[in-house]
Amino acid sequence: MRKSSSAITRRDFLRGSAGLAVVGAAAAARAQEPEQVQPPVASDQQAEVVLVRDVEALDGDGNLNAAVLERMLDEAVNTLLGESDAAAAWKRLVKPEDTVGIKSNVWGPLRTPPALEQAIKTRVMAAGVSEERIGIDDRGVRGNPIFQRATALINVRPMRSHHWAGVGSLLKNYIPFAASPPSWHEDSCANLAGLWELPAVKGKTRLGILVMLTPLFHSKGAHDFAKQYTWPYKGLIVGTDPVAVDATGLRIIQAKRKAHFGEDIPLPISPKHIRVAEEKYHLGVADPKRIAVKRLGWSEEVLI
Repeated sequence: MRKSSSAITRRDFLRGSAGLAVVGAAAAARAQEPEQVQPPVASDQQAEVVLVRDVEALDGDGNLNAAVLERMLDEAVNTLLGESDAAAAWKRLVKPEDTVGIKSNVWGPLRTPPALEQAIKTRVMAAGVSEERIGIDDRGVRGNPIFQRATALINVRPMRSHHWAGVGSLLKNYIPFAASPPSWHEDSCANLAGLWELPAVKGKTRLGILVMLTPLFHSKGAHDFAKQYTWPYKGLIVGTDPVAVDATGLRIIQAKRKAHFGEDIPLPISPKHIRVAEEKYHLGVADPKRIAVKRLGWSEEVLI
């Protein structure tokens, strides 16, 4: 692992992307892949994520304040990497010779804010990557030349309840890279971490950003969305360990469900893929007791 200031450190890498294992043969398209045995995540391995919130991220009508969102992004990335300058932090994530794919999410009712996509792109460019080597895409990644040549990925999407996986978060956001996305839905999408072994993905993710501006904490069907089950949490969760980021977002969703319904009501589908990502695929840390959450900004009703 490179040690220069233009690269992520070994410690950062180990928090976020070491210890990957291939998906089991749940579908014929994956059964042909050679099995790789990876060491398990150590029971004492720790992960770190940053939760940043700002009361001014949304106005009273729910409109996004792009300048505040950019400030939140910079504060979170700086804190995560121990930098005081956003440009220096991003230079540790990407280097000028990288080809960078920003994996977004365009699900209509709750998509990745375009302002956040552009803020990430601007910072990648400021780190020295030319604009023609940066792509932003979701469902078209398999046919997008930038993503097929990508050496670095930034994973960014909103957190929401999900009919097939319990929650839609960073682990699930890579499903468009699969030749047959439906083949990953079996067993409550338990094996989603296997997506991170696909050639277009493996070892490339530099940063995960889980958008918690207005999370969806309850839904009743495959594409169900009811605004009454969202709330202005006004946050982002940022980390290099996608399992730890997702586990932290899940805690917030579960806490909101308890606050709303007055009791612990499990999600209709178990989000067990987060636990499986650690226990089977060794992708990161799922145990909240081993995840250090650095909280920045607005603390009212933080829930965790």
